[in-house]
Amino acid sequence: MKVFLNPGHAPNGIPDPGACGCGLRECDVAKSVADLVEHYLTAAGVEVVGNMQDDDLYTITSVANASEADVFISIHCNAFNGNAKGTEVLVYPGSAAGRKLGNCIQRQIVDSMGTTDRGLKDRPNLWVLKHTDMPAVLVELAFIDNAGDAVLLRDRQDDFARAIARGVTDYELI
Repeated sequence: MKVFLNPGHAPNGIPDPGACGCGLRECDVAKSVADLVEHYLTAAGVEVVGNMQDDDLYTITSVANASEADVFISIHCNAFNGNAKGTEVLVYPGSAAGRKLGNCIQRQIVDSMGTTDRGLKDRPNLWVLKHTDMPAVLVELAFIDNAGDAVLLRDRQDDFARAIARGVTDYELI
């Protein structure tokens, strides 16, 4: 299996760091977790054909499509009002394989991290889900502006990465 990883938002936060809260920037958390996911997938014998962070979504999807990846995983942090919390995975409506992948990743994160299960959400207009040729998911690890979730995002990035990697290997076995 070949996996393409996309840590959300701009490298080094320039021009867009994504969501910010509790002293964290989404771009930094997403890149750290993606690098760890790449490590764990490679150790498990899964080929990572891309780990690309860029604000140009057209370029990301073009490179991913050219990579012949079997799955695409975009990694993000959510934000809302400081009270919302939990993990959710965004999928393209009608993609049965995307839903399967999303369910595998969601189950692993929620079960191992104890985050609130916000489930899978259909998102028909997200560029990276709509314009990739392979099953694609966008993982919202937790809420960066929620104090409790932010502690997890700061201190347990390795656990998030292991959970995502286990979700990918669970999917590979289906």
